[in-house]
Amino acid sequence: MTDASAPTPIVLAIEDLSLALPVGGDRALAVDRVSLTLRRGEILCVVGESGSGKSLCASAMMGLLPRAVKPAGGRITFAGRDLLSLPEAEWRTLRGAQLAMIFQEPMTALNPVIRIGEQIEEVFLAHGKLPPEERRARTLALVSEVGLPDPETILRTYPHQLSGGQRQRAMIAMALALEPAVLVADEPTTALDVTTQAQILKLIRDIQRRRGMAVLFITHDFGVVREIADSVAVMEKGVVVEQGAVSAVLGAPAHPYTRRLLAAVPTLDPPARPSLAAEPIAVRAQGLAKTYRGTGWFGGRREVAAVKDISFDIRRGETLGLVGESGSGKSTLGRLMLRLIEPDGGSLQLGEIDFSAAKGDRLRRARRHVQMVFQDPFASLNPRRSVGQIIADGPIAHGTPRCEAMARARELLGLVGLDPAAAERYPHEFSGGQRQRIGIARALALRPELLVADEPVSALDVSVQAQVLALLEEMKQRFSLSMLFITHDLNVAAQVCDRIAVMRRGEIVEIKPAAELIASPEHPYTQALLQAIPGRKAATA
Repeated sequence: MTDASAPTPIVLAIEDLSLALPVGGDRALAVDRVSLTLRRGEILCVVGESGSGKSLCASAMMGLLPRAVKPAGGRITFAGRDLLSLPEAEWRTLRGAQLAMIFQEPMTALNPVIRIGEQIEEVFLAHGKLPPEERRARTLALVSEVGLPDPETILRTYPHQLSGGQRQRAMIAMALALEPAVLVADEPTTALDVTTQAQILKLIRDIQRRRGMAVLFITHDFGVVREIADSVAVMEKGVVVEQGAVSAVLGAPAHPYTRRLLAAVPTLDPPARPSLAAEPIAVRAQGLAKTYRGTGWFGGRREVAAVKDISFDIRRGETLGLVGESGSGKSTLGRLMLRLIEPDGGSLQLGEIDFSAAKGDRLRRARRHVQMVFQDPFASLNPRRSVGQIIADGPIAHGTPRCEAMARARELLGLVGLDPAAAERYPHEFSGGQRQRIGIARALALRPELLVADEPVSALDVSVQAQVLALLEEMKQRFSLSMLFITHDLNVAAQVCDRIAVMRRGEIVEIKPAAELIASPEHPYTQALLQAIPGRKAATA
């Protein structure tokens, strides 16, 4: 008779692992004496901010460390072997077969010129498994198991023809092909919508339980930890500062860093906000519509009504949140607000300016009244220009003398919490949160009346996210800005928005004050979005 209370077997153990990075002529420890244990049938979540060493530990487990990073101590044991000392030939027999990985960005991890079916079958080919007929049958079965629709069609598609959630499911199918003992999932849901994220988390958990795998799940989202983990380890600056059962670590965190991270997590409890009913209307959209027309992937004409007859107002000083899944039309509506694309119908009024009718020089002058903060600040900042030049370019283009524009750029850098001397530096010299502050400074340089913020914090760690959200609120108050805040995160929307509009398939299905929408959502889609928030059930249970 077996003891039901006995711990499950250890599959993989990281013992006092240290990893060194070259710094100048020396080497500094990026990971310092980390110890983690993966047990059969359990999920261990590793959480921490960017730079904490989470992904380096995962890369060491998979034998995928960057060449500049060298083991400086400790070991990683799997099946009686120290993985740190394995030759590459042995690694090739382990990866995919015994140790598999799901990467954060499937579009980057998948080969863009090879069909999905061939990429999954390649796992079997690389390990000499199965004849061609069985390979295809097994590939079809995997595609079905991860919930992809119409498997025969999916096998013939290329990665760019799938949605983000579908690409991630294809990556999961590849990782599970040879039924590995250990699965490493490195931020696999960070860029996904809340409903797609919930589906992927459920899929990973269900397959893990069915197959009895050990899973190392890397994330910075405590909602995901509550939803999926059996145990959790918190990393700060290369060190595990706290680990244990999820209920113990999240319920009664012992380390100050864990407490700071938890305190920075946005919640669904909107703060009290003053009424703006007496404020004048700053933005009025009426009947905006946009349809994209083109040729479908498999031939034939295709039309997508991205925005359908949308109307709303934003008062001076108000933040209107726009939430919904990818493909709901949020970003298209944001681009219509800036006239980056032309509407098929409807009108847009900015104060006294008929923005939708403006043309030529009149449109150019009107553009200064509406500015944008982009989702990816690194992609939206010119890497060949200094930060000061980037911020000053807008005012200079609108007639401000160069010396005055540069002085304004330095002043704005100070306002957003950066050293004015940073005006001489370049975007690559800053962290993600600092680059987003630069993006905000650039958007404020022309003193706009409307700020369109398109997923401005979705790629940031929770503590940096909290800082950027607080900065946006401060700037909004200081400059009496109105803001359209586009996000797929209802927790974030609840914290920063006066009202929230929910978009689905090009339409606004519900719009209410934030507290009212969270407390009493009427539309089934809004209810589904709220229910899909990771960790919500666990947090409210």
